[in-house]
Amino acid sequence: MKKLVSNLLANYLETRGVEHVFGLCGHTNIAVLAELEKTSVKFVNVRHEQIAAHMADGYARAKNETSVLLSHVGPGLTNASTGVANAALDSIPMVVIAGDVPSHYYGKHPHQEMNMHADASQYEVYRPFVKRAWRVDRPDLFPEILEKAFQLAESGNPGPVLVSVPMDMFSKEIEESLFEQQKRHTKKLQKPSLDENTAKEIVQKLIHAKQPLLHVGGGIMLADASEEIREFANHLGLPVSHSLMGKGAMSDDDDLTLGMTGFWGTQFINDKTRNADWIMALGTRFAEADSSSWEGEYTFQIPPTKLIHIDIDSSEIGRNYPVEIGAVADLKQALKALIKAAKEELPEGKENSELKKEIREYKQAFNEANQKLVEDNSFPMVPQRILAEVRNVVPKDAYITTDVGWNKNGMGQQFPIYEAGSVLTPGGYATMGFGAPAALGAKVAAPDKKVISLVGDGGFGQNPALMATAVEENIPVVWVVMNNSSYGTIAGLEKAHFGTTYGTVFERNGESYTPDYAVIARGYGVEGIKIEKAEEFKPALEEALASEKPVVIDVAMINEPVPTDGHWNIMDIYSPGKKVHHAGV
Repeated sequence: MKKLVSNLLANYLETRGVEHVFGLCGHTNIAVLAELEKTSVKFVNVRHEQIAAHMADGYARAKNETSVLLSHVGPGLTNASTGVANAALDSIPMVVIAGDVPSHYYGKHPHQEMNMHADASQYEVYRPFVKRAWRVDRPDLFPEILEKAFQLAESGNPGPVLVSVPMDMFSKEIEESLFEQQKRHTKKLQKPSLDENTAKEIVQKLIHAKQPLLHVGGGIMLADASEEIREFANHLGLPVSHSLMGKGAMSDDDDLTLGMTGFWGTQFINDKTRNADWIMALGTRFAEADSSSWEGEYTFQIPPTKLIHIDIDSSEIGRNYPVEIGAVADLKQALKALIKAAKEELPEGKENSELKKEIREYKQAFNEANQKLVEDNSFPMVPQRILAEVRNVVPKDAYITTDVGWNKNGMGQQFPIYEAGSVLTPGGYATMGFGAPAALGAKVAAPDKKVISLVGDGGFGQNPALMATAVEENIPVVWVVMNNSSYGTIAGLEKAHFGTTYGTVFERNGESYTPDYAVIARGYGVEGIKIEKAEEFKPALEEALASEKPVVIDVAMINEPVPTDGHWNIMDIYSPGKKVHHAGV
């Protein structure tokens, strides 16, 4: 029996278990919207495609499944591109379905066609960052392409894919059996593990090492392997450092959790990585910020440290450091094999009480050194107090989203995370504007959890229209706008190295300027709270969380740099040989 492609697509998504599609309408995709209305799939409407992409990203992270983004041709697709690229660099599975120009008009320059170098070439825009980009040139091939798209997005190193569909394809009829036969294909691929001999060899290396260390990345969360890494680390008494994306893989209250490495890591943590004789890295690409620009003077010193690297993506193994033992495996399966080997080699495990005591004392000393700032009653508020009071108020299992700047770097360094996957942050692409809409996606995915977005005024100002979606869809997220009236981190860099803040701070007639985001929020129908003194912040946050409504809390914050003991090579580019970092503004 023949049916419209748009109808079969909507039914396919419903049958596959897709509950939400994020996007924005256009003349190329309204045939799909009309069919989605007839299904249980909820279309989440936005006012800008980048909002939709970041919402889909946050949704996929919180729900731990592939999200779906529906886009319009041309500017719709390019508006979404930053959000899709952010998902790609953080390995977040997403299927982007985009309307395209009619196939019978290829090359005639129909409305919004991209054809400067090739006819109907909009799908090529995404090629540098998606796992694959398809253009559907025959309607009978669409079912197979769609099935392949989901499988590729979810398998190996996850990530977004694009299916660009000429709008006339949605209005063609094909045999329903073409979609039906896709149902017979498995929706879950078996994942590779470690063989027994390799697992035993790795465990023996770690047992006999003098100063072994585990370093974990966001791959632990993608593989849902947090319980396994905790069991393995605690059985062998191994300290665990993490990348920014790996924060939360081991709870920050675990005595073996060291903390984040690299530029915003502390001297204690970075020294532990430098002085390790063996490191086992899991699910990390050793990114620049996490590795102090790969300079052994500051963080990792490989060699002489010997490296064991396990990742689902073979291209990451040995990318930045030479490897003694490299293994391609799903981290959950690999850790199960390693746990089994560890219990066979060392049945009683290893307590490592002296190391635990050392880590506890370090954490206590760090917190005590920070206490004066945490209690600082000045206004504008100091960022340390803002972060401390958010942590004090929100539940341990709340979802926290960050943007870029103090809210991200300070979170990584100073904000304890207790549940794996509960902090959503833009890692590889470090996209300003991610945190606020990602919080909406996380709340849609996990309606029973509290969701708080820590975001700077620069990041929140990127797409304030997200508040319209929050009201229309009744999504009760709390945004804490850490407002320093500037692109604060960049202002601190420019001030330190060039003696000016030109182009990085927000001013009117030479005076500091900021929009009143509380007033703007109220204009959208969101509750807006403007903090006027430090002691107002905590009760306002408590009230906002209890309200079960979308709330914006605009809190003025001083612009001071996140303290750092690590290194970023851009500092040497700006000021060679001077060891300059950031400056307060």
